[in-house]
Amino acid sequence: MTKRQDGPTVAADPAPKYAFKGARPLADIVGGALTVACRRRGFATVDIVAHWPDIVGPAYAQCTSPDRLSWAKRPKGLITEDEHEPAVLTVRCSGAAALRFTHELPQVVERINMFFGYRCVGRIKILQLPVARVEKPRRPTLGPISREAEASVRAAAEGFEDEALRAAIERLGLAVAGRAARPVKAR
Repeated sequence: MTKRQDGPTVAADPAPKYAFKGARPLADIVGGALTVACRRRGFATVDIVAHWPDIVGPAYAQCTSPDRLSWAKRPKGLITEDEHEPAVLTVRCSGAAALRFTHELPQVVERINMFFGYRCVGRIKILQLPVARVEKPRRPTLGPISREAEASVRAAAEGFEDEALRAAIERLGLAVAGRAARPVKAR
């Protein structure tokens, strides 16, 4: 840091975000792309979208999803930065769960505000629309494993005394051997 002649301290050279050229966490890559999409929908961060199943619980994780966060327009100068009007969260909800979800709205609002640590959401508006879910990728099917490859994997796992660790090493080795033996499909 360098000190200016007239007073405040400023950074001389901002450090690059990543100083190394190697593997980066997936959350760093995907988070940036999702943040832009979420800001268009009124979300300042992706936290409410990413942690929605943790906030609402397993009963509503599959049948609801946050759609939009609408902040009230505030007149300039009338409200200080410490005071703010809570937002309205629009939630997509499947028709069958909408009535049940309506009865639990006060608890959901409270859980959202506890998650953020301040009064972020004042009320929830429900849209009875289908919830679009991305399917989980299926596990790849393994090809046939030769007896030699299976014997080689079991021999490599023999050196481990812990039974659970040995079984995990064998499963991993068999999965790798089966994946290598799987025929490649042309696209």
